[in-house]
Amino acid sequence: MKQIQIIDAKNHVGETVKIGAWVANKRSSGKISFLQLRDGTAYFQAVVVKNEVGEEIFQLAKDLTQETSIWVTGEIREDARSKFGYELGVKTIEVVGESHDYPITPKEHGVDFLMDHRHLWLRSSQQHAIMLIRNEIIRATYEFFNNNGFVKIDPPILTGSAPEGTTDLFETNYFDQKAYLSQSGQLYMEAAAMALGKVFSFGPTFRAEKSKTRRHLIEFWMIEPEMAFMHQEESLEVQEQYVAYLVQSVLDNCEYSLDVLGRDKEVLKRYTQLPYPRISYDDAVTLLKENDFDDIEWGDDFGSPHETFIANSFDRPVFILNYPKAIKPFYMKPHPTREDLVICADMIAPEGYGEIIGGSERATDYEYLLEQIREAGLDEEEYSWYLDLRKYGSVPHSGFGLGLERTITFLAGIEHVRESSPFPRLLNRIYP
Repeated sequence: MKQIQIIDAKNHVGETVKIGAWVANKRSSGKISFLQLRDGTAYFQAVVVKNEVGEEIFQLAKDLTQETSIWVTGEIREDARSKFGYELGVKTIEVVGESHDYPITPKEHGVDFLMDHRHLWLRSSQQHAIMLIRNEIIRATYEFFNNNGFVKIDPPILTGSAPEGTTDLFETNYFDQKAYLSQSGQLYMEAAAMALGKVFSFGPTFRAEKSKTRRHLIEFWMIEPEMAFMHQEESLEVQEQYVAYLVQSVLDNCEYSLDVLGRDKEVLKRYTQLPYPRISYDDAVTLLKENDFDDIEWGDDFGSPHETFIANSFDRPVFILNYPKAIKPFYMKPHPTREDLVICADMIAPEGYGEIIGGSERATDYEYLLEQIREAGLDEEEYSWYLDLRKYGSVPHSGFGLGLERTITFLAGIEHVRESSPFPRLLNRIYP
């Protein structure tokens, strides 16, 4: 008898197999008991018929409690009524580990309660579906960049300076000097791009700010590509190709998960159509003011309502181009004809999911960058290595960062960014 996983049931129709699983739910109807089983790969139904298994096994099935772990043997059958398409006709059941008074019952629970029980909430069908989509986005990310000639680089998590020039950093004592949890790997990736051409990183980043919006985490994961000999317009093409690739990969490989979450796949298909629309910051401000947004003036950064309205004016993700220099980090390249702008872009996702990518062409002039570092009040010595990149063979280069959790919420169609992070730390959930 072969031991299989639920996800492989389609390959064993008509065979008697053994599966290790947990009981997610159950119901009984006379002399038939229906067990909803999960094993980490998928969910499906196991049918226990009293006349086929005998009194002892049937009573055991009826007495099983939620999240009890079992070995179950039986025959795989097609089941056209279920989304999964297969079920198990049970022959024997063996209890492995009992479960009593499982706190997350099949009823509505508040988000705070579920976050307090995150270690168990992961077992639910919706969280399971989100994690499968998360895994697919990660797999597709490596595939996309490997296929396009990028080299994976791992920048340090402990750093000596702030890429964004902010004070919102987690500080620690690194022996005899101060160090910070990384806010971004970008500056290090620029150094790597000067050595390897096209590079990307994928790792955790940290922001020590008490965000009170549903779209921010204290700890999150970022994909940060950096590309030498590349201007901004070429970078935008990479960005939209990458996002469209992620969307298509989720559509191709996560159909069941999308169905569990109730995500409209036809809407997602629209997001694979390239190119994505572009609108300048200037025109975006004009668009908002023409539509009665009195809380925005030129020079302001956009808030969530502004981003949502701009995105909803298009049918796909949209790039907002060339923001005011005063509200962007020091390292961005100045606009060639406007002293008040820098060459950058944010990609705003539709349906109210906000910014999923921020990127720019990087400043290459040594004197200009030194001046920006001084104006930002940053320590020149801390950034001396970064300035070296402009002294020794500087080239046009561009890059961007995509937030993993924000992208998951967008593709999965879920409300809270924190739901997409597998084990958010305590600070991630204090501020709803």
